Amino acid sequence: MTRTVDATEELAAFLRTRRERLDPHAFGLPARRQSRRTPGLRREEVAELAGVSVDYVVRLEQGRGLRPSADVVEALAGALRLAPAERAYLFDLAQQRPRNADPLATAAAPPLARLVDDLSPLPAMLMNHRYDILAWNDEMARLLVDFGALPPAQRNSMWLCLMHPEVREFYVDRERVVREGIAHLRAAWAAHPEDRALTDLITEFTTHDEEFARLWAERDVQVNGRGSKLIRHPEVGLMAVHFEVLMPLQDPDQRLVIYRAADEESRSALERLCAR
Repeated sequence: MTRTVDATEELAAFLRTRRERLDPHAFGLPARRQSRRTPGLRREEVAELAGVSVDYVVRLEQGRGLRPSADVVEALAGALRLAPAERAYLFDLAQQRPRNADPLATAAAPPLARLVDDLSPLPAMLMNHRYDILAWNDEMARLLVDFGALPPAQRNSMWLCLMHPEVREFYVDRERVVREGIAHLRAAWAAHPEDRALTDLITEFTTHDEEFARLWAERDVQVNGRGSKLIRHPEVGLMAVHFEVLMPLQDPDQRLVIYRAADEESRSALERLCAR
């Protein structure tokens, strides 16, 4: 069961999983006499790379109540070769990154809602950090699903991908889309430990969806600002789309998502769909 972030427990688990994923040969570490019985680096190797004591690493990985300083977090991130999103996640867990004092977005800012409409004929929608869909234009509704016909609790991009019977079959590379969505939710979970609605959403997913529970346990962290998806649309067939995610300075908890056709064939299919 997922609960409100226990930062100490999650930091311990995250450090262990990242250490175990590393290839010792990639670090040029001196050969050790003992054979490696577990994957990845040893704790003493991480300690040596980070410039901290082995006991300190052991206590961190055992969740024994330590709160590492920003310098130690930076050293551990470097030793574990964390990607930028993973590094930010580690800083969040260590409570060393300044918290955003802005309120969580539960409704679309009116200027952004108007912008979503103005972006037609490009499909566009507005979401918050937990993937709640706050506003959308007609093109996005025709491309994905009629959001207006859904109960508000189901107007969530991750919920639709996991639970909606039609949207579940929508993406050709479904596991990649779900994996990336989960990696974003994990980053949001650490950055917003006070967000009970997000915690409840993750609990619902882990309880009722085996795929989500399996991928959530891998502790991947990633935030994608752009990418591509291959869509299997029931009305017009295959479509390849690029997406771009923009974060307004005035409303940093809202994300503007814009889709564009990736090729001429997909553009033609999208135009036929929207013309209906």
